[in-house]
Amino acid sequence: MNKQKLSFWQIWNMSFGFLGIQFGFALQNANVSRIFETLGASIDNIPILWIAAPTTGLIIQPIIGYMSDRTWGKLGRRRPYFLTGAILASLALLIMPNSPALWVAAGMLWILDASINVSMEPFRALVADNLPSEQRTTGFAVQSFFIGTGAIVASALPYIFTNWFGIRNTAPQGQIPPSVVYSFYAGAVAFIGAVTWTVFKTKEYPPEDLNAFETKKKESQGFANGFKEIMDSFAHMPKTMIQLAVVQFFSWFSLFAMWIYSTGAVTSHIFHATNPTSPEFNRGADWVGVLFSIYNGFAAIAAFALPVIAKHTSRKMVHTISLICGGIGLISFYFVTDPNMLLLSMVLVGLAWASILSMPYAILAGSLPPQRMGVYMGIFNFFIVIPQILAAGILGYFMKNFLNNQAIYAIILGGVSMIMAGLLVFIVQDND
Repeated sequence: MNKQKLSFWQIWNMSFGFLGIQFGFALQNANVSRIFETLGASIDNIPILWIAAPTTGLIIQPIIGYMSDRTWGKLGRRRPYFLTGAILASLALLIMPNSPALWVAAGMLWILDASINVSMEPFRALVADNLPSEQRTTGFAVQSFFIGTGAIVASALPYIFTNWFGIRNTAPQGQIPPSVVYSFYAGAVAFIGAVTWTVFKTKEYPPEDLNAFETKKKESQGFANGFKEIMDSFAHMPKTMIQLAVVQFFSWFSLFAMWIYSTGAVTSHIFHATNPTSPEFNRGADWVGVLFSIYNGFAAIAAFALPVIAKHTSRKMVHTISLICGGIGLISFYFVTDPNMLLLSMVLVGLAWASILSMPYAILAGSLPPQRMGVYMGIFNFFIVIPQILAAGILGYFMKNFLNNQAIYAIILGGVSMIMAGLLVFIVQDND
């Protein structure tokens, strides 16, 4: 199929829903460890509580990709799925900060993450579906911009509610601070609003032969056929996808370590506080939200610069340099004593984040068969979630037995992993 070039604003509308998705994702990343600690979780148990995030991605995304490849109706192919996910995720965001006990919060994380994954996977496939090859890097870069922009606001919401509106950021033992509760409410509204915008402002290409599409859909109905196609696609992954999988493994191990241990590292290593009810701990936890805002904000800016740089160098070179910079940024946490200096560390992390959200997908899309775009994008998520499951399984053990429960060492480990990812980009073949 010859795809027409889309205008900038068509690409903008097509990607706008990612703004909402990132509200949910960023609120989760910046605040769930804080919620868990507030409800009584110990520092070495936090990783296993976070296992919901990667596990739901491992299961949900390939299934949604397979199903959306075979869907066509009034809302198109991908749009029904990210609308459904948005509704469910918004409900989960309303409930999670009101969790009365740790097990309830852990359960809501499973529901929230599953819903986010239902929305997220079709957005990746939508860009590959709708854009010609020469616009894909731009398409994924615009998604990265919205991811960064949404996270700027979402990550900083508790800080904003406390410092701009005077809402309390502390609460009695076992209760979530009001600033966090209101942040999740705002995230729910943003999530459903942004995704709805994309649903009604974007069109999709119908199947070239609708009758043949419906016939093939009927022939491949059922769980067994779906499982068979996912496994067949997995077994016959393009070479480029296999090479990118190794890079993704080390990239996302690093990110997961940062997300789950930034609160513990900053509050204990920089603010010298370990009691979740103390003002210093909550000041540190709020600062983590600001730091997450900074790295996402810089990523939003870098998202537009990276395609230009890649055009004059290569996507591989851009990704290599970005990942190495991100690793240096994480390792620098150990040497910082002034919380404000962490802002510079997070600028480097933001460069890596912008590249992680765009370059691998731009490289990957050109190597995939169009009729299996959704399922392959879902399978590619394996190499995002498997390292996170591994991190959830082993980091707690290492923290307790080797790292003296010092979260700062997990951040250093994440930095080393990201530098390794950057070096491994050299093995990737970028052929469209």
